[in-house]
Amino acid sequence: MTTTTPFPYAGLLDALESPGDPMAVDAKAAALIPLLKAYKATLQAAADTTLAADELRRYQKYAKPGKPSPHIVQLRQRQAMARQATSIARQSLIKAATVYVREAGIDVPERVPLDTFITAWIKANLPKDAGTAG
Repeated sequence: MTTTTPFPYAGLLDALESPGDPMAVDAKAAALIPLLKAYKATLQAAADTTLAADELRRYQKYAKPGKPSPHIVQLRQRQAMARQATSIARQSLIKAATVYVREAGIDVPERVPLDTFITAWIKANLPKDAGTAG
């Protein structure tokens, strides 16, 4: 069921994972790698959750009242698995963001969820790949 969504920071992630000199990667850049991987997983999980919900909605619209068909049950299970994957991806993003914020010395505003802050920070401060839009 997983569809591949283009990751706008794939080029940056590749560049960080394969530097010419392994000693050239500082702690800040090393902490950015798991952060970008977690962000990629979060985007993928969100896309999968949306896809599962749309598919379930499409088939449930025409379902007959009463006991759900095996297909509807399977779609509900897929949606539940996608939601669980989204929660796990969000938790890993928060863990990676905590490490990165500490390493980079970034001040996170009070009363702002860390995952929301780091997502906005990534979009504002990291260069997107030239070949992707979004």
